[in-house]
Amino acid sequence: MAPSSEIYIDATETDPGVRARAEVHDVHERLRAELAGFTEPAKDGSSGAPVDAALVAFCTGELRRYLAAADQTLYAAASGAAETRLLVRALRGGSAALDARIGALAAFPDAAAAVEAARAVEAVLAVHLAAEETVLLPALAAMPGADLPTLVADLRTLLDGGSLDAPEVIDVREIRHGQRHPRIFARYARLAPGESFTLVNNHDPKPLRREFEATHPGAHTWDYVESGPEVWRVRIGKASTDA
Repeated sequence: MAPSSEIYIDATETDPGVRARAEVHDVHERLRAELAGFTEPAKDGSSGAPVDAALVAFCTGELRRYLAAADQTLYAAASGAAETRLLVRALRGGSAALDARIGALAAFPDAAAAVEAARAVEAVLAVHLAAEETVLLPALAAMPGADLPTLVADLRTLLDGGSLDAPEVIDVREIRHGQRHPRIFARYARLAPGESFTLVNNHDPKPLRREFEATHPGAHTWDYVESGPEVWRVRIGKASTDA
């Protein structure tokens, strides 16, 4: 069942998780197609021609924006879980390699050299995006506490130039029951190591604590600030040693 009252059939186009994965695939396809438009043989400039400004603008703009948005949403959500921590480290390493290649594009002496460099970016990007689609997204879909549709919605917000909320306090008494845990885990994912937020509830959130212990063992902190009888306040943080 979905986090809200939406009714759907698992593993069909009505499934929010399936739609979320399809949306990421569409973003990937657009990035690949736009980059390919600059690296096709017909786009090659003759030796000595100026580097294509549109190529540099795409790579330093839209492509870098995607890498940063994926890191803040998809990677962040998986970075604290034991089963995906190494995967995220590898993906972040790939992003860093892509960023370095992108940064060097404008320094190439002519269009032909820049196109060859862009082809190298294209090859690395293809492997990188394939790992996201075939490994990361299925892992997030199966991860307790991670809500893939919410994460992809956050990804879209960043790609569209928006920003993500980072409230210091989340009062779940004001949130619908099915949306509480995904909202909390999404907020945790955006914490930097050493940062925290306060959860407010009208009961002891023991089930939530068990989810954190299962998905982020040793990577989170949990401190009661107030323990009832009417209000519970818990300071939830990301351990400073978290990857």
